[in-house]
Amino acid sequence: MIAPDWMHHQITAEQYDSWSEEQCAGIEIVDGMVVVSPSASKRHNRLIKKLAVALEAAAGPEWNADFDFDVRLQDVPLTNRRPDVVVYRADTLDVMPARPEHILLVVEVVSPGSETTDRVVKAMQYAKAGITYYWRVEQPPAGVPVVHTYVLDPASRTYRDTEVFAGLVEATAPFAVRVDLAKI
Repeated sequence: MIAPDWMHHQITAEQYDSWSEEQCAGIEIVDGMVVVSPSASKRHNRLIKKLAVALEAAAGPEWNADFDFDVRLQDVPLTNRRPDVVVYRADTLDVMPARPEHILLVVEVVSPGSETTDRVVKAMQYAKAGITYYWRVEQPPAGVPVVHTYVLDPASRTYRDTEVFAGLVEATAPFAVRVDLAKI
């Protein structure tokens, strides 16, 4: 299979914004280049769904928690990420693309093949963009999911470790939330 020509050239924000939803599905744009994401496992999707439901219920009416949409981290070169879960201001529901200033928390569930990207690259990009909270969910082959939580140090634009949860998440920031990931 030969990749389409557009996958070999930098994409501008204007070009990307003209594409259909179908063209944008399953991809991210990093430094203007298309990055194709493999389909997630059912376990991965269950974790995302469970986290999004719990976060939205805990967040209150001023915040929404959703998944599978673009977050525009920068325009030039274009960088769009699709975090696994995004907690964003409810009053920006119809604002597209979502911007870092709309977002309180992003969650990435680490999967085989995305370890370095989720653990290092995306965390650095989200911090540089100014997103206050970042959670990383590890899925050990045998055992319960482990959630690592981070808060942004605004001076250095890097994340600082806060809490780690195995199975049962009882976080206090960015708001009190309780979700049992041992039962998915």
